[in-house]
Amino acid sequence: MNAVELVDIKKSFDGGNEFILKGLDLKIPKGSLTVVIGYSGTGKSVMLKHILGLIRPTSGQVNVFGQDLWQMSNKEIMKLRTNIGVLFQHAALFDDQNVIQNVMFPLLEHMKGKKHKEYLEIASKKLIISGIEEKHFLKLPSELSGGMRKRVALARALALDPEILIYDEPTTGLDPILTEMVDDLIHETHMREEGRVTSIIVSHDLMAAFRIGQYIVMLDKGKVLHSGKPEDFLNSDIALVKKFVEKGTKKKYGI
Repeated sequence: MNAVELVDIKKSFDGGNEFILKGLDLKIPKGSLTVVIGYSGTGKSVMLKHILGLIRPTSGQVNVFGQDLWQMSNKEIMKLRTNIGVLFQHAALFDDQNVIQNVMFPLLEHMKGKKHKEYLEIASKKLIISGIEEKHFLKLPSELSGGMRKRVALARALALDPEILIYDEPTTGLDPILTEMVDDLIHETHMREEGRVTSIIVSHDLMAAFRIGQYIVMLDKGKVLHSGKPEDFLNSDIALVKKFVEKGTKKKYGI
């Protein structure tokens, strides 16, 4: 079963013939760690917004866990979104809330009826497994390092035990050491939830795609140029894929 399936998705924002997505077909297997790559302007962010039900396609079908998103009511879409956790590009923590308040936010919004102590316990657990010690729980985001902010953002994404985790350019602007830490965190999180969680990473980091990706999807000009396991990219004859492999895998594969 596929966790996400996009069928011939076309999207134009001006109502004319300028399409961002131009017949995008995409299948993301349930339980997989899939990395979506592509140069700027290839439609990666627009694709994510379709998966989240934030924008409606001009044509085509968006299926999440076998459900056609746009055959659902707004209430049903909102409920479905609670089963999708998102780690945003720059963490997107609330500046005026401390660490544990940030993680409790989705719980208070979508998990009604619990005692305050129960919310605290859930948030604390998610922070601990994301690598944040209790001594940091009352700190504001401005008091945290970049790596710690990413960990808090991950804990918040995990708060509702979602079946899909989306990482939107998680290593943008990070130095190589911090980039590797975030990659390891994503991989560890996926392996801990193996079989239950589907991880979708949108990234420009070619090394990361080969380092942690079980499946890789490459977008170009609003469509899927190539998809498959890392070895399928190594053996591809497509010129742009070859360029990707050359730039992104020399270090790992020694080619």
